[in-house]
Amino acid sequence: MGQRKRISAEARKEANKTLYFAKLKNVPTSPRKMRLVADMIRGMEVNKALSVLRFSNKEAAARMEKLLKSAIANWEEKTEERAENANLYVSEVYVDSATMLKRLRPAPQGRAYRIRKRSNHVTLYVDTKITNDNQN
Repeated sequence: MGQRKRISAEARKEANKTLYFAKLKNVPTSPRKMRLVADMIRGMEVNKALSVLRFSNKEAAARMEKLLKSAIANWEEKTEERAENANLYVSEVYVDSATMLKRLRPAPQGRAYRIRKRSNHVTLYVDTKITNDNQN
């Protein structure tokens, strides 16, 4: 690795130490379905987001709930505080597409249709909401 690349990689690692996130990779759900769940909780307070995910009918909601709990645990580990005392919220949620399994399904007259089994990567960031009571 070159010197310039090493310096930028170390700077990126230092910046990640102040961020509180969790990643979920290779989820066997299409990114479109996972984005629907991600849009439900983006910007929400953590406890409210957990209850929304718990009572959602979508299959992706169970995976997102587990990821959110992991992000909260990461925040507690890094800050050495309890999540109940802090004003945590879901700051960012990214859903990116991952590898695609390509399969063939038989079709009429000797043809074959391609089936694309999609998967995704999810990154969820948690942060504390700072209330500015002194300004008001």
